[in-house]
Amino acid sequence: MPAGIMIPARHMPNMIGGSGSAAAGFGSSSGLTLGQPNMLNGQLNPLEIAQSTAESDVGRIRDEEFDSKSGSDNQDGGGSGDDQDPNQRPRKKRYHRHTQHQIQEMEAFFKECPHPDDKQRKELSRELGLEPLQIKFWFQNKRTQMKMQHERHENTQLRNENEKLRADNMRYREALGNASCPNCGGPTALGEMSFDEHHLRVENARLREEIDRIAAIAAKYVGKPLLNYPVVSPPVTPRSVELGNFGGQSGIGGGDLFGAGDLLRSIGGPTEQGDKQIIVELAVAAMEELTRMAQMGDPLWIPGIDSSSSMLNEEEYFRVFPRGIGSRPVGFRFEASRETSVVIMNHTNLVEILMDANQWSTVFSGIVSRAMVLEVLSTGVAGNYNGALQVMTAEFHVLSPLVPTRETYFVRYCKHHVDGTWAVVDVSLDSLRPNPLVRCRRRPSGCLIQEMPNGYSKVTWIEHVEVDDRGVHNIYRPLVNSGLAFGAKRWIYTLDRQCERLASVMATNLPPNDVGNSVITSVEGKRSMLKLAERMVISFCGGVSASTAHTWTTLSGSGADDVRVMTRKSVDDPGRPPGIVLSAATSFWFPVPPKRVFDFLRDEHYRNEWDILSNGGVIQEMAHIANGRETGNSVSLLRVNTMGANQNNMLILQESRTDPTGSFVIYAPVDVVAMNMVLAGGDPDYVPILPSGFSILPDGPNGHGGGIDEAGSGGSLLTVAFQILVDSAPNAKLSLGSVATVNNLITCTVDRIKGSVAGENV
Repeated sequence: MPAGIMIPARHMPNMIGGSGSAAAGFGSSSGLTLGQPNMLNGQLNPLEIAQSTAESDVGRIRDEEFDSKSGSDNQDGGGSGDDQDPNQRPRKKRYHRHTQHQIQEMEAFFKECPHPDDKQRKELSRELGLEPLQIKFWFQNKRTQMKMQHERHENTQLRNENEKLRADNMRYREALGNASCPNCGGPTALGEMSFDEHHLRVENARLREEIDRIAAIAAKYVGKPLLNYPVVSPPVTPRSVELGNFGGQSGIGGGDLFGAGDLLRSIGGPTEQGDKQIIVELAVAAMEELTRMAQMGDPLWIPGIDSSSSMLNEEEYFRVFPRGIGSRPVGFRFEASRETSVVIMNHTNLVEILMDANQWSTVFSGIVSRAMVLEVLSTGVAGNYNGALQVMTAEFHVLSPLVPTRETYFVRYCKHHVDGTWAVVDVSLDSLRPNPLVRCRRRPSGCLIQEMPNGYSKVTWIEHVEVDDRGVHNIYRPLVNSGLAFGAKRWIYTLDRQCERLASVMATNLPPNDVGNSVITSVEGKRSMLKLAERMVISFCGGVSASTAHTWTTLSGSGADDVRVMTRKSVDDPGRPPGIVLSAATSFWFPVPPKRVFDFLRDEHYRNEWDILSNGGVIQEMAHIANGRETGNSVSLLRVNTMGANQNNMLILQESRTDPTGSFVIYAPVDVVAMNMVLAGGDPDYVPILPSGFSILPDGPNGHGGGIDEAGSGGSLLTVAFQILVDSAPNAKLSLGSVATVNNLITCTVDRIKGSVAGENV
């Protein structure tokens, strides 16, 4: 085919090529000889011409397109180009080629005026030495070229969009073909019935399911009662429980029971199929109860001694919720509290934290010592936790060896209400597997999360338990009975404090570069330091309580202030130094307000008054990172300048936190080389640390600005805990001399604290 022959518009789609790619047709150099040169000259084409095409070829093509239209000298050709030999090149004398100057001038004029009149064409012909008719045909060809080029581009876009829609349609058809209706359980058939018919079928299936469920429950209670928990008919449909993945992920987190308590060991494997329906009914009823308890006021909730708190009216509770999980066991005491606060975290992240056992135990490390998911009955629907249902065990603690932990076996259920509120509820499953070792039963407890502007969330927390707390030491009993130890106020304040800390971690700004902050030079270094401090806090909290994962040994007597010790072997743990670790702790009552004790212990200027290992050296704060509104919530890096020059490089990482329910100061010696690596943004998980510190709690509700149902004396409950590496060989035996040294160390530290705080106005 001669290059000068023009292809009709109806043949243009064939120029794209077999691959269907617009780029192949427009951009390839081979395509320039197949009749589409009219599409390519000029600068208005959005697709670039292949760079292999020479300028002379483009000029020749433009001349040829004019000659093909004007018909000058074409009569000598003797027919169409299809009759000619394709290998025979046409003679140049048959064409009137425009010069490069003529083409450039006409291109420039075309940009300014695509439709020149007769006067403009005549003037342009005189300037370029062409006939007016040639000018006319050239502009006609140019306009046709631009029009076809634009149409080609639109056709390509429409074709690509059509292919995309066709692929989406095929994918949706395939998904609908494999899907099942979440309401009626049958195959979806939206394309085969009207919307009204489909709606009627769904409603019919819902009513049939409701009838079957009520009949089964009635038969269960009239016949053989399996569970003392009636399903209260919720205001919404039973579709709120979307259990699409029954039994799909059993045993998550339950593979390692090392150090578990007797309650956890007594719990068997995955839930039997017959129990799953009971668990579902229990979770639905618990969600209904939690929602109503969060919304109801007087007379269910009555004002406490403190105007900001509420107490549960037990008589009214059993009138509104008459059966629950059964009557209270003999010797058990009930605790119930409700607290509301606005936290700086969006609802999506809060739900994820609550439904992930690892994140939950990390964020609430001061309350949750251990948590495991035994079985996941439902992972939720629509890509979120709506309808998620999981069987769990957890152990709750107070940071003191004098308060027994509370182990519970429960189901956790998450639901997204129609008003946009998220709710997460726990309820004990002791009725399924009665166990004489149970000392704590969890009635419907959890929280409602309401989305607020600017990424905030309003959280209403409810804690409702029945517990046998006869093992609590007398000095901690007022605190435990008031609800400050395990109640909703402690959960909500811990969450608020942790949200502030997370905001500090995510912030991209650095601490002010004043005295004590010159060592933090990057955001990565700041985050690594905060991550190391978080691991230090988790390690301390897990090792100071009366958790069943370890056993304390009292050195002498049975008093509250006696020292308790335990040993642990550290092997193949990159976060701990290898060897024998001796932990020692003591708790005692102190007639000083908790805030005064906290301010004394966290202040580096007073550290040499109680820290025996600092040898009376001057403490210098090298770095300081604030972690919230309270002044005491911070992470610091301290350097001890002792008398001996060989000890000037001793560094101490310290984190202090405080809220109206309690405080702590936790610290750990850190190697200088390792700390430099952390400040450079390195991974802090491989830095070995042994944390020690203090837990400071009020001796009653009035001791720290609380006030729930008892009056406190305003004193403090102080726990002092040390961890010391006594031998670097894991197989070494603990000597009595090491125990005596640690005992003397903790006794002298306590005496120094009592003398300094009581004798000075800190």
